[in-house]
Amino acid sequence: MIRFQIKQRPLLTHPEQFQGVPTFIAEILARRGVNSSDELDLKLKHLLAPQLKDLDKAIQLIDQAIDQHQKIVIVGDYDADGATSTALMILVLRDMGAKVEYLVPDRFKYGYGLTPAIAELADHTFQPDLLITVDNGISSHAGVERCHELGMQVIITDHHLTTKATPQAEAVVNPNQLGCEFPSKALAGVGVAFYLLANLATYRSKLNKSSSKISQYLDLVALGTYADVASLDYNNRILVDAGLKRIQQQQCRLGILALLEIAKRDAASLKAQDLGFVLGPRINAAGRMDSMNIGIECLLADDYAKAYQIAVQLNQLNVERRQVETSMKQQALSYLEQLQLETESIPSALVLFEQSWHQGVIGIVAGRLKEQFHRPSIVFAPDEDGQHIKGSARSIDGIHIRDAIERVAERHPELISHFGGHAAAAGLTLHKDHFQAFKQHFTDLLADMDQELFQATLWTDGHLPHHAFDLETLSQIEQLGPWGHKFPLPQFEGEFQVLDYRWLKDCHLKLKLALEDGATVDATAFNAKDKFKFDPMKERVRLVYELERNQFNGSVSLQLRIIYLEQ
Repeated sequence: MIRFQIKQRPLLTHPEQFQGVPTFIAEILARRGVNSSDELDLKLKHLLAPQLKDLDKAIQLIDQAIDQHQKIVIVGDYDADGATSTALMILVLRDMGAKVEYLVPDRFKYGYGLTPAIAELADHTFQPDLLITVDNGISSHAGVERCHELGMQVIITDHHLTTKATPQAEAVVNPNQLGCEFPSKALAGVGVAFYLLANLATYRSKLNKSSSKISQYLDLVALGTYADVASLDYNNRILVDAGLKRIQQQQCRLGILALLEIAKRDAASLKAQDLGFVLGPRINAAGRMDSMNIGIECLLADDYAKAYQIAVQLNQLNVERRQVETSMKQQALSYLEQLQLETESIPSALVLFEQSWHQGVIGIVAGRLKEQFHRPSIVFAPDEDGQHIKGSARSIDGIHIRDAIERVAERHPELISHFGGHAAAAGLTLHKDHFQAFKQHFTDLLADMDQELFQATLWTDGHLPHHAFDLETLSQIEQLGPWGHKFPLPQFEGEFQVLDYRWLKDCHLKLKLALEDGATVDATAFNAKDKFKFDPMKERVRLVYELERNQFNGSVSLQLRIIYLEQ
């Protein structure tokens, strides 16, 4: 069990500038770098202007393709961002009268991005005139070249980072490419697709051509942005807020409503976090366990019975994914137990491989190990060819995992076949004979890093004043959302006297706590058995917690959701 260092988030702007709100609310905003009250106004008219490199070129090409009845194919990616981007492209371009199909590579067969093999598959299946990538393509030099040889024009829309020159496509729209002036680098793949399509729609409307009302698809933009864990800067918060409101009002894709019904969630009270924890995993399960086509078809369905039928399938895949993940994690933990990991002696990286593990789930398992032990983790599973293994890496703050893998590759070029990724997550392929050598070199590299990095820190918004423990405070916090990556939901810290406790289902801990003014509040720690050491003989606890509603028998009260507990 990791012992966290609890620190308060630093103030990034001046809380005094936020008038008419309690001091602690002003501090919450200042700790997230909000520059003024204007940034709390999430109307669509405040979206950043479309200063994206090659945007006009891409619009001209698609406009021409629609008018000339050319065949367009969308090449997507196999996660929720890829699925929502693909669905958005298909729906909007069909509204405009385009002849458009889509293709999502099988991740286990083709790997990632627009490869020459995908270009050939697109040509063989659809004979397209124009190929548009969504959420991929920025590194696909050879794939673009092959498309040209086969007589296709190519537009790349992507958001991934690159340090290299862009592929020689007819147009490349990506805020993170070299030379792009767009102020926000946090757009997800679906955000980039939205900007392209919104501006194409405006362009065609002005010319009195068939167009599309693109705001009706903001539910897809919100879902893809949130599920891809994009940073919620002001621009992304506007997009997520607008899409979330459409879902709450049930003005969204039928597939989303069907998934919510199966998950027993009420659309009207949906929170941004549910996009990441309820909808995202069910869409992602398609790409992890089977084919992302199922996820896309769910989002495209225009009949509820059909949408529901596909949503049932997605839910089932998600159940399977969870089972596989749980079994893999148990195996991983028992390996680590054999190493007799004490918190003090955890190696600087956890690198694991097992012949029976499933490629589609290694990323999630790596993420879970990273969270549990606060160490960069890489989990490998066998590749299709029987010779190689594929790894998925997840990292902690302060350690750039892609760069660390690159350093091993530079020192030992024979070990790694290929790799890619960014600071927090990466993927790599090695020959299975090289696993032990890679593990050794990678762990040694990280062991030389500053040991402070391996100290887990929990950042809080300080102490909540005792008069603020009420539902009014919770409503104020909710109204300031959407909360998410780089705009985190407020977490508070405090010491409390424990008046009573009980265990639920032998794993969840329920506490009754005394507040300073004599009132009491309930607090719940989910899965506390595995996470915290609780001694009922000690009458005080130190907590890090979030505020939430407890709805029971028709009455609503405030309760604390315990994030961390120590005594």
